[in-house]
Amino acid sequence: MRYKVPLAWLQLTHHKGRFLVTLAGVTFAVILMFMQLGFLDALYEDAITIHKSLKADLILISPKSIALFRTSTFPYRRLYDTLKVRGVATASPLYIGWGPWKNPQDLSSRNITLLAFDPDKPIFNLPEVNQNLDTIRRRDVVLFDRLSRSEYGPVVAQLTEGKTVSTEIEGRRIQVGGLFQLGGGIMSADGLLVSSDLNFLRITGRSLTQIDLGLLSVKPGVNPQQVRQQLMAILPPDVTVMTKQEFLEFEQNFWKKSSPIGFIFNIGMSMGFFIGAVIVYQILYTDITNHLAEYATLKAMGYANIYLLKVVLQEAILLAILGFIPGLIISVGLYDFTRNAARLPMATNLERVVFILSLTILMCSISGAIAVRKLSAADPADIF
Repeated sequence: MRYKVPLAWLQLTHHKGRFLVTLAGVTFAVILMFMQLGFLDALYEDAITIHKSLKADLILISPKSIALFRTSTFPYRRLYDTLKVRGVATASPLYIGWGPWKNPQDLSSRNITLLAFDPDKPIFNLPEVNQNLDTIRRRDVVLFDRLSRSEYGPVVAQLTEGKTVSTEIEGRRIQVGGLFQLGGGIMSADGLLVSSDLNFLRITGRSLTQIDLGLLSVKPGVNPQQVRQQLMAILPPDVTVMTKQEFLEFEQNFWKKSSPIGFIFNIGMSMGFFIGAVIVYQILYTDITNHLAEYATLKAMGYANIYLLKVVLQEAILLAILGFIPGLIISVGLYDFTRNAARLPMATNLERVVFILSLTILMCSISGAIAVRKLSAADPADIF
């Protein structure tokens, strides 16, 4: 029995040059949608880099705070209040401050973020920080994030070479005692320092009786949600309690609602969808116009419009799938390149692949449905 090649495939590949151009257009649209959605998700994920490094089950935060770097402080004594709940194992403060950092090479000034805590109560899941607790106990000594922007000077290179790095913050002389790797998020902090609470006091002059975050760990086997409910019942209204997941969502919601990032990248993805739809429509419309006599012959033979519509939609779906495959492969390569070059957490996942594939099929199907209107209106008597 001979295998019958589908009519839709024969129509698409009849003009191979035009077929390849169409596939290139669909592939470009797929890449554009992948990159726009990838950038958007990566920026939102990048915004919670510091949050994920915190060693805590529950977070105390002021109700007036709107993001990690836009916090309002609350009294340190609230940490003591939390210890009244039996499920709370530890309660640690986090201080967040800023100050002008003097580039040790060219003496230019640029604001840098300082994160501080009590070295007796470590709060980071960062081995490099935890291995240098004795270092930051020393007076006016800080740790420098190796992912900080180059505008802060060749700090990493000098420390790697064994040189001593000293500079000024807020006019106070400090020494960089070591390195760690975290990254403050492209939208949040260009550079990061970590030090002790006492050094924070010396550098910023801010009282340690007011803290930015309280980091609570619960005892093994205890449900953090239950502890949260107990804490909310006894704590004054000047603090609220979040689980770590709620804290991550709190930060991401700030960027989603109060910045144009989502709107900008969604517009870019919509443009990719529109460009792909226009390209596919033009090709299918041209194909129908060029083969109008053949389609009219089929109608004269008794084939209904629904059959011809199926042929065109099959062409559209074939274009979607064949254009999606190279688009996916190229996008994965671009994700890897961007992740290494810009240190953005870009990665593909099944959910995104399925979503973009669905958009691509929808894009091509809409174009096919619009293009086939010319075919539906064709009368075999007029053609011949």
